Amino acid sequence: MPKFAQLQIAFKNVYVRILTAIVLGMLTGWFIYKANVPQDTAPVVHSQNIAEITELAASKERLDYLLIAKPLSDSPRYVYKFKDAPQLHVVKVPSTSHLSLEREVLLKNAIPYSIAKDDFLASHKAVLEEEGENFGTDAVDFMKRHALDITVLLVILYAIKFGIPGMGASAQMISPDKLKGSLDDLIGMEDIKQEVLHLEDMIRNREIYQEHNIDKPFNVMLTGPAGTGKTKLVGYLAKRLDIPLIQASGSALESGYVGGGSKALNALYRKASSKGRCIIFLDEAQSLFMPRGRSEKKWEDDTANTLLGLLDGVKSDKGQGVIWVVASNFDDASTEMDEAMLRRFSVKINFRLPNKAERRELLRSFLARKKDGLVDWNDLDLDQVAEITQNLSPALLETVVERASMLSIQEKAIINTDLLFRAYERATIGLTDRATTAEKHKQRERIAVHELGHFFMQIDPFLRQGLSLAEVKEKSHLLKISTEAVSKIGALGYVLQSGDDMSLRTLEELERDVIGLYGGVAAEELFYGARGISVGSQNDIEKITKMLNLMVGRLSMYSRAKIDYSQLQNDASGEHTLRQVEEKSDELYSYTLDAIRDYEKVIVALKDTLLDQYVLSKDAVFALLAEHEDTLRAGLDAPRAVNLTLCAEEAVA
Repeated sequence: MPKFAQLQIAFKNVYVRILTAIVLGMLTGWFIYKANVPQDTAPVVHSQNIAEITELAASKERLDYLLIAKPLSDSPRYVYKFKDAPQLHVVKVPSTSHLSLEREVLLKNAIPYSIAKDDFLASHKAVLEEEGENFGTDAVDFMKRHALDITVLLVILYAIKFGIPGMGASAQMISPDKLKGSLDDLIGMEDIKQEVLHLEDMIRNREIYQEHNIDKPFNVMLTGPAGTGKTKLVGYLAKRLDIPLIQASGSALESGYVGGGSKALNALYRKASSKGRCIIFLDEAQSLFMPRGRSEKKWEDDTANTLLGLLDGVKSDKGQGVIWVVASNFDDASTEMDEAMLRRFSVKINFRLPNKAERRELLRSFLARKKDGLVDWNDLDLDQVAEITQNLSPALLETVVERASMLSIQEKAIINTDLLFRAYERATIGLTDRATTAEKHKQRERIAVHELGHFFMQIDPFLRQGLSLAEVKEKSHLLKISTEAVSKIGALGYVLQSGDDMSLRTLEELERDVIGLYGGVAAEELFYGARGISVGSQNDIEKITKMLNLMVGRLSMYSRAKIDYSQLQNDASGEHTLRQVEEKSDELYSYTLDAIRDYEKVIVALKDTLLDQYVLSKDAVFALLAEHEDTLRAGLDAPRAVNLTLCAEEAVA
């Protein structure tokens, strides 16, 4: 960061501290001043606390009368008095909360009330006004006392160009010429780009759609994992349409006071309407899609209710050119959302993670931006890198490339396949530490046994099919076996492997995944006995439990009755799921423990090398297996105690 920018930030922090001190000083001075000025002795209590109205339900027997003054104004007043108290209470509430209070508190609890008439308003004008609205003379006197403080305050506010964070929704209007990039920057994702082009056509040719009686605003909902390009896509769209973009955070709409979110939304709408054609983009707006009415405090739904009205375009004709685009990391398929809100969106675009071919092209694009000579294209296998980066978003892939550049600078090396592999490991797993386990020989030995147990149970199906080691190596997803500590995941060792893009897994494949996870704890039991199993298997067992619960409870993979037991929510279904999960766990672990015995001698042979070198690559592991292939094949020829395929067939039948 340039020194000038650092100085700007430093000065801004100083300004904020000075501003805070002045504000606190002025507030303190105001309270001291007010404490020494004779106050009006009229027994009137002013408040903006809505809780006072909700609490009337429990005190309605004491209530002398309740009036609502100015119900159609921006700030209706609730005027009430108790029979046993001389004070007259005046509570000012926002108009956005008045209808909810009237419906949910007064009518629901049969609290008698009346609308204040004009003669009451005229005779009680001074009573209805807040103290803050009646302090004219006091305020002038106070301002005279603090003229210097106020001047300094105004200067600081002017100096802090972008204001203070947390003071409401931070929204900025960006003109089309200031937007960067193009739709071509969205590598692959042809299905997503087609959706955007359709949306562009709908906006450009509005009159054609109106001929088909489609006259609703084209509100757009973007969903999908973080880092998949939702925000960039909105910028591309605004640039192509040559219209300004107003961007705001959905989470920043709630400003901490009742009605704040509604006011912020209306302000955004007015700002966009003044431009004629404009896109309002609300990012991270998942909270607005949650079902309304979850809380007894109905005014908490004000922001969502306001957005519903604005999405309908019912405020005025001026807003016909306003397009709302709302982004969320969740969608209605995985999360319960408000149906009324979902119906407001005529266009829904669901983003996804890139597939292997798209990951390869994304990596190529990120690397191509670097200067010549920094990337060794002749020693770069992007297919391998794309294979290990399964389930990574474009943003995370860019992070991997950035991490590779950092390693390249630090090590004065050119970026190649090996460097990208290490960058991927650093970006996803974190920093590895050999010193943490160096002096713990017994623990390292246990870790080596545990990780080798995982590896052998992952290649177990291929070996039992009689495939050659070369064929097994080709099918194996192994990248490395390590006995180095990883602080990020709290592990003292790990097996790093690539994945595949297949999301539809069969019962047999899921069982193989469970067996692969059980391989570590089974190896520990084989070498150290049933009472020698360590807590290092905690993460594996947590994953296994989730998988078995999915297979048994939600997918009914072991039952003819194909129902989701988790939706039944009764003791019988819970007991049924627990019983079956325990049975399948016992069955699969018994198979794993029996199968791992066939690899005992080979694990012993590989363990010492792993302890000596800390890390074994895929090539090194299969080279060692080739040296001990006779021992490996002899173990596999031993008779089996458990036949998993037969168990699975019997369970399904």
